[in-house]
Amino acid sequence: MQDEATTRDRLLRATAELLDSEDGGHGASTRAICERAGVTAPTLYHHFGSKQRLIDEVINYGITQYLATEESGDPAADLRRGWDAHVRYGLANPSFYVLLHGRIKVGVPCGVTGPAQEMLGRLLTGAARQGLLKVPIADACAQILAANVGVTLSLIAQPVAARDPRLSHDVREAVLAAVLTSEPAGQAGGRAQAAVTLQAAVAEDSHGLTAGEAALLAELLDRLAGADGRSSGS
Repeated sequence: MQDEATTRDRLLRATAELLDSEDGGHGASTRAICERAGVTAPTLYHHFGSKQRLIDEVINYGITQYLATEESGDPAADLRRGWDAHVRYGLANPSFYVLLHGRIKVGVPCGVTGPAQEMLGRLLTGAARQGLLKVPIADACAQILAANVGVTLSLIAQPVAARDPRLSHDVREAVLAAVLTSEPAGQAGGRAQAAVTLQAAVAEDSHGLTAGEAALLAELLDRLAGADGRSSGS
């Protein structure tokens, strides 16, 4: 069993190294992977079924490396830590990071985006429960993710000596200021912020509401939390 695990690990490590090479992973052929791992092609197929499944597993592992964020109960602090970890991972693994985000196809949800949105959704739901979210969770999630990926790719494209660390900091703070507030809903927030807070509370516990009532309330809260609510909120 230990030999099996060791062989599998060698294949994963060899594939990751080839994918993170300067040629953008183009040299990660079945032969190259097997030679680097010291195994034969049938061994690769025994463990993973196909080269593509092996690559997918390596990529999924890469995703978990920069999405892992401990939740402290302070949503703003957690979001900042998550943002910074994302940028650090991209700069430490530039070829691999570009490969992760280069697999996007028009009209097809990205395999990287899904897990990232799930993690952000948890953190933003925590912020909404505390009344600290100014816009709907889905909107905040999309804005943060787009900005985080954009900053990371922008920094990767720059010569190392020319990279300005303030870029990531300034964009991060601008995006968080657009979606978060330090004043809980009901104090300085308008009706849109209050609606976002109630959305999170109802999503967590809709006890006592029929399916129809829950659907109607969700629709009303969505309207209040959206563009119409923001324009006439406070």
